[in-house]
Amino acid sequence: MEPMAIVSIFVLAVFVGFEVVSKVSSTLHTPLMSGANAIHGVILVGAIIVADHSKTNLELGLSLAAIVLATINMVGGFVVTDRMLEMFKGKKKGADQ
Repeated sequence: MEPMAIVSIFVLAVFVGFEVVSKVSSTLHTPLMSGANAIHGVILVGAIIVADHSKTNLELGLSLAAIVLATINMVGGFVVTDRMLEMFKGKKKGADQ
């Protein structure tokens, strides 16, 4: 595939992704984040498998970078999901007094 076509597909995917995510109602963000965390877990496992099969130092370096970025993304997703779930919990009755 031609590099310009790949860049065009990427740019269109960014715009479509932004439009889709911006139209999601606030009540659906938590389940959406949970699904994204599951996908990032699969990406992390894939990056580990690629690191195991790497033959050159460049492949190993790129796969280790992918592992670090996927881990940061997954942990950040869990932190955001936890904060969002805290917003839906009501205040405890004994805490106000």
